[in-house]
Amino acid sequence: MNNLLRILFVFSSLFISAQNIKNINTVLDSLDKELANKKFYLKIKYDSINELKNNVQKFILSQNNRNLYKSYLQLFEEYRSFKYDSAYYYLELAKSEANLLKDNNLFSKTKTEEGFVLLSSGLFKEALDTLNSINVEELNTKTTFEYYTILARTYYDLADYNKDQRFNIHYIQKGNVYLEKALEFVEPNSNEYWATESLKRMKQQDWKGAEFAFKYWINNFDLPQEYYGIATSSLGYLYSQRGFDEKSVEYLAYAAIADIRSATKETVALRNLANEIYKLGYLDKANTYIGLAMDDATFYNARHRKIEISSILPIIEQAQLKKVEDQNNRLEKIVILLGVLALSFVIFLIIIFKQLKTRNAARKEMAKSYLKLEEMNKKLSEADTIKQEYITYFIKATSGLINKMDQFQKNAIQKTVAKRYDDLITNLKQYNVKKEREELFLQFDTIFLKLFPSFIHEFNVLFPENQKTDIKNGELLNTELRLFALYRLGIQDSHQIAVFLELSVATVYTYKTRIKSRSNHKEDFEEKIMSIQSI
Repeated sequence: MNNLLRILFVFSSLFISAQNIKNINTVLDSLDKELANKKFYLKIKYDSINELKNNVQKFILSQNNRNLYKSYLQLFEEYRSFKYDSAYYYLELAKSEANLLKDNNLFSKTKTEEGFVLLSSGLFKEALDTLNSINVEELNTKTTFEYYTILARTYYDLADYNKDQRFNIHYIQKGNVYLEKALEFVEPNSNEYWATESLKRMKQQDWKGAEFAFKYWINNFDLPQEYYGIATSSLGYLYSQRGFDEKSVEYLAYAAIADIRSATKETVALRNLANEIYKLGYLDKANTYIGLAMDDATFYNARHRKIEISSILPIIEQAQLKKVEDQNNRLEKIVILLGVLALSFVIFLIIIFKQLKTRNAARKEMAKSYLKLEEMNKKLSEADTIKQEYITYFIKATSGLINKMDQFQKNAIQKTVAKRYDDLITNLKQYNVKKEREELFLQFDTIFLKLFPSFIHEFNVLFPENQKTDIKNGELLNTELRLFALYRLGIQDSHQIAVFLELSVATVYTYKTRIKSRSNHKEDFEEKIMSIQSI
């Protein structure tokens, strides 16, 4: 009976372990997918920053100091967890505007934020000096809450950085005191309340209470990505402290995903995740993540984060190197054993290996050739479609023009022979060149949009919202769109374009330059145009 129980226990343990590994692999795969989309989230961040910078220019011109202060503070908020130098720069500008407004509350608000950005960069003494210089009595309730939470975090981060038991307890105790004060200035059962209460319980090492608080916060509030990243990162730390390694990895991965989506660079989730999966044997991923964490810390210029990462990085790299060395040693022993057993067999394997290598190289070349051929076929198919459409159009247009000229010639001869010169002049006046050109453009536009139905939309995507091209009623394309429609068809000679559009070459150059200058893609505008797909 006891043996049966032991067997069941072993099988259940193996099943649970396999399930845990599957869960870890799933969440790490999700993280890797988000890492692959990192540039997309950075673009969103930069677009938001550029929009705010445009607002700043408007307020500078209007000399509206209060709105200018708000805009500088908004830019600081975008940069505060993204890039230290830029965050500090716009905070200094906001501080200058607060001085001009002679508003002590606004000035103290910027000083409080200055404390945050200084501690985020690892300048703890400067952060404390700045925060201690603030007269708390001048702050409103919201800023007072923020002031005490920043002061508490400064001491917590100082304790993490110091790692000396003689001082750590003192720093953590001071942080706890300031968190208690912060809770006096926040509305109960609010987003900010649970963020602070959760952190307080965690720093007091009330692991179960902190776990409840963080999960309550996540489940009962609509958290933005930044707050969600803080909550899940903290849960990951809690589970690590309690020995639940798999759950720690899961929540740290959630936090890292949230940091990527919010383009947060001042973060510890990826670093802690690398440390956790290193302990579980995921050396390759640990090495990748710790390298990315160092890149983020360097980008933000977080001095203390770089030092913390530097203490882990060599350990992971050394472990990975040892793993490679162990693999190489095992391979060497196998090779030696095979050599002792039969030298001829080793030679045979070498021959096969060379043949496989040659075959793989040939396959790769074939694959490259196939991709190139596929691309060429695609371009040829597109060119053929364009050729067929425009040849048909050319034949119809030429035939129609010849018929018109034939009819016009017969009428002219008849009226000349009959000496009906007034009728001849009347017929000449009936021929409207402008109308014929408009008809030519209409036929060109119709065929082009048949070939490239999404051209107008994809063209407008290349411009800011206020610079998009409008089409008048009754038009399919305007002159700007028609110019680049010709460019997309491969007609890129300015003289040919000018003749077709009945413009001067200089005007064509002016159109191109002006349109390109309005685009979000000045450097590769022509490539973007050529990448627009046909049907």
